[in-house]
Amino acid sequence: MSEKRMLIVDAVVAKRIEENRGDTNVSDFLNFLIDGQLRPAVAEAKNNHITVEEFQQFEQGIRDLLRNFLEFFLSYNLELGKHSTERELDRLAQKWQSMGFSTKIDHV
Repeated sequence: MSEKRMLIVDAVVAKRIEENRGDTNVSDFLNFLIDGQLRPAVAEAKNNHITVEEFQQFEQGIRDLLRNFLEFFLSYNLELGKHSTERELDRLAQKWQSMGFSTKIDHV
């Protein structure tokens, strides 16, 4: 059997414990409260942030994905026989540049 100790608290604190513990016993309720306060400190101790290099790799991956999508879209559109006009391709190139990508679109 576990060792038991007496904890003396202010009457207001004891009343709040009784009002909020529900069906759990006082010991389990206090353990729950203590664990709830200590977990955030443990989680903060772990580095849940990404580094600049990880973000740059992610950003480059997204740019590559967008570039591949654009290449697929253009080639699929051309294979269907819908030849885009040079004006439409220039408009796409301008949008692409506004997103910070270099344009290597061959006009067909």
